[in-house]
Amino acid sequence: MARIRVWDLPTRLFHWLLAVSVLGAFISAQIGGNAMVWHGRFGVTVVGLLVFRLVWGFIGSTYARFFQFVKGPAAIQAYLRGQWHGEGHNPLGALSVLAMLSTLLALVSTGLFSNDDIAFEGPLYALVNKELSDRFVGVHRLIEPLIILLVLAHFSAIVYYVRFRKQTLIMPMVTGWKESNGEGARGGGVVAFCVALMIALVAVYGASGAWISAQPPTPAAAPAW
Repeated sequence: MARIRVWDLPTRLFHWLLAVSVLGAFISAQIGGNAMVWHGRFGVTVVGLLVFRLVWGFIGSTYARFFQFVKGPAAIQAYLRGQWHGEGHNPLGALSVLAMLSTLLALVSTGLFSNDDIAFEGPLYALVNKELSDRFVGVHRLIEPLIILLVLAHFSAIVYYVRFRKQTLIMPMVTGWKESNGEGARGGGVVAFCVALMIALVAVYGASGAWISAQPPTPAAAPAW
């Protein structure tokens, strides 16, 4: 067995920044009040991270690419029978990754247009009317328990691998390296990183609502003499 690189630095940074951002969004939502400002900021950050990961899934290093770990039913069955061998996400774990990314995309997309009927309005609230915004709020609240379940399933998988398979999934995601007979990751260089980062920053700018022109104040009515 040799020491090979499995997870590149951008993938690892995405993983831990996403974890911190989702946790921050959850805590700030539970606090409410003035903390909702940070809830919105964490949400916009998640938008940028997700867009980065989607782009990186096509131009990143070997085990970060979707085509490498997203397999069909046959691969999943082989994994369940113990016949799958490889690095990175296993075929069953790939479903968890896709579920997590799609659920978070739905969560932040609805959150951008939401409101709390008190003081908080999503960054893109100005683009919709109140009725449509309230519908987004309803969908947003329906999705929240699902993301909690996915996070719990993620932790359960980590515990399962440590307890029964004697493998740690955390250290490779921290260091990027593991002992294996497999092939190390390749690709995902500086140019690819810059491309993914620029697209992510554009997404953050769009999600922030900074490009929406402020509505001019309504002129005061002239006094009747």
